[in-house]
Amino acid sequence: MTILDEIKNLKKEKNAVILAHNYQIPEIQDIADFTGDSLELAKKASEIKDCNMIFFCGVRFMAETAKILSPEKRVFLPAKDAGCPLADMAKVADVMEMKNKYPEAWVVSYVNTSAEVKAITDVCCTSSNAAKVIENVPVDSIIFLPDKNLGYFVKKQVPEKKLILWDGHCFVHRMFKMEDLKAAREKYPDAEIIVHPECDPEIQDNADCILSTSGMLKRAKVSTAKRFIIGTEEGLIHRLKKENPDKEFFSLGAGRVCFNMKKTTVEKLKDCMKNENNEIILSQDIMEKARKSLEAMIRYI
Repeated sequence: MTILDEIKNLKKEKNAVILAHNYQIPEIQDIADFTGDSLELAKKASEIKDCNMIFFCGVRFMAETAKILSPEKRVFLPAKDAGCPLADMAKVADVMEMKNKYPEAWVVSYVNTSAEVKAITDVCCTSSNAAKVIENVPVDSIIFLPDKNLGYFVKKQVPEKKLILWDGHCFVHRMFKMEDLKAAREKYPDAEIIVHPECDPEIQDNADCILSTSGMLKRAKVSTAKRFIIGTEEGLIHRLKKENPDKEFFSLGAGRVCFNMKKTTVEKLKDCMKNENNEIILSQDIMEKARKSLEAMIRYI
């Protein structure tokens, strides 16, 4: 019996569902019941009915989100130490200080935040729905955290709102530089360059499209281009190639890797399922408060 067979048997035995982010290694993406971006996975977690356990192949804030939206289920994170440096840039005490400084403002938090930050947030968002969420909130002044580059992207989409931007960033997306983009234009002049809104402003301003990972997947299917330069974590390219075998995909510059996303292996997934370790445990109070901000996000999409 292969390790993948063991995982399938454990999934059936425990009546479990495996969720995986688009940045996971190919073997994890292929064994998952559902692969998606933060918004898609949040929705899936809230919709799952007929299972007892969720094994979340991603980073901690994502598994926390699944637990918050499915409190009756046991949620596990196979890679115990898979954190998110971007999420760690927003601390509860600092957010409360900002709320006190701007009492008239709403707090809109990217889902890349801890459960505790979500609990003091008015509404969450993802990269794919941030502009729509902010457009619909009933105030003009917004504290937006924690990704400053996503905030730059949103400000261009919703200029009528006043955004107070947190000084946070994703270290992976900030690796892409203008020399990468210029070299890609020269090498593949017929290619469409698509980048994530966590990239620096000058990268966004010189790309053909700025999209979330789910948006990139949709764009690749409908575009007439045959070549694409992708400015996001390299894990997405596996799925892009799998879903578009007649098209070519290249990373913008050298492949950029989120080491936290790559911590989940099939071995860790199997062990987690077998031993039921690394369970996500959150207080009832935090879950109830955080759920309000996540459910508000889902209502706006």
